[in-house]
Amino acid sequence: MKISIYAMATETFMPMLRSLSIILDKGAEHARARKSDPSALVKARLAPDMYTLAQQVQLACTQACDSVAHLTGGEAPQFKNDEETLDALKARIAQTLDYLQSVRASAFDGAEDRAITIPIPENNIEFNMSGLQFLRDWALPHFYFHLVTAYDILRHCGVDIGKRDYLSHVGGYIRQRSPA
Repeated sequence: MKISIYAMATETFMPMLRSLSIILDKGAEHARARKSDPSALVKARLAPDMYTLAQQVQLACTQACDSVAHLTGGEAPQFKNDEETLDALKARIAQTLDYLQSVRASAFDGAEDRAITIPIPENNIEFNMSGLQFLRDWALPHFYFHLVTAYDILRHCGVDIGKRDYLSHVGGYIRQRSPA
């Protein structure tokens, strides 16, 4: 069975972003239940030198959009990265999902062999990879890093979430076991 780059990219990004949106809802519920300011969650970070929850969500969304654009040879949507509320972050996720859904599977034809260059201007270097290498070694690890860090920030702030929330999309695979 051949696995497509489309399936590995888009069909990975979309359910995980949906889970992230649900986790943000739980963050809002947490703030309401404790009568705390939800903007404190948006500004929370795990360590002083790490990005805030808002930036982690923005970067997960940007990584998904930019990765699909690189793999398809298209242009990624540009966002202002000015979201300051949980609702605004959810809207950003929704915009990202809209973009991902708009890209046809056929746009990924030949993506595994597409030459992809990622410039690192401040060091005057660049990464040169095939589409498959890019997806496997750059896009997915960066996406998951920011997604998991957003989850971890909320968890660290006391939001009652767990692995079931993070992997909420796998519920569709649950089946009753057949009798032996």
